[in-house]
Amino acid sequence: MYISATSVIRNQTVVHNGKSLWENKTVSLDDFLNGLYDSLAPEYPKFYKMDRLAKLGFLATEVLLKENAIKQYAPEEVSLVLSNAHASLDTDVRYHEAAKTSSSPALFVYTLPNIVSGEICIRHRIKGENTFFVSPAFDAALTAAYAEQVMAQSSMQACIAGWVEVMDSHHDVFLYLAEQSPRGLALPHTAEQLVKLYQ
Repeated sequence: MYISATSVIRNQTVVHNGKSLWENKTVSLDDFLNGLYDSLAPEYPKFYKMDRLAKLGFLATEVLLKENAIKQYAPEEVSLVLSNAHASLDTDVRYHEAAKTSSSPALFVYTLPNIVSGEICIRHRIKGENTFFVSPAFDAALTAAYAEQVMAQSSMQACIAGWVEVMDSHHDVFLYLAEQSPRGLALPHTAEQLVKLYQ
C-alpha cells in the first residue's frame, strides 16, 4: 500500500504534495474558501450551500485528486476514512444561534460531522467503506491502521484518508490518497510517514 498524493489546507494556504499551490491570508475564512473554489473551478454549484467543514473537505479532495484521479476505479473499490476533533461543532454553534430567531434547515443538515464524507462521496462516486472518527488530535497510528484494514479487503484499490478540522477561523486539513499500486509520490503507507506529511 502506497501514499500517492497529499493535500493540506492550513492558515489559509493550500499545499499539494508538499508544494504551495494557493493562499490568501488577507480575507475571512469564508472568502478564502470561496476564492479557492473559484481558483479550482470544479463547477459544482452545491458547494455554496455547504458548511465550512464540508467545504474544506470538498476542496482538499479536489486538490488531492488534481493529478491522481480515481476514475479508473469502480465506486465500490474506493473508501474514505476521515477524522477531526470538534465533529460538527462549528456548524452546531451557528445553528444554535440561528435557531433563536428561526430554524435553518440548510444549516441543520450539516450538524453531523460525517456530512463532509457524504459530500466527498457524492462528488467522486465513492461507494466503498466510509468512516468518520472524532479524536482530540490527528492520530496517525489509528488512521494508518484503519486504512490498512479497509484496504485489506480484496475489492479495495484506493482510500482517501486524513483529518478535516474547523472551529471558528481555525482550520487544519490533511488528506492523502492511498493506493494498492505505486504511483505519484509512491511513499510507504506507515504511521511514521503520515506524521511527517501531516507536520
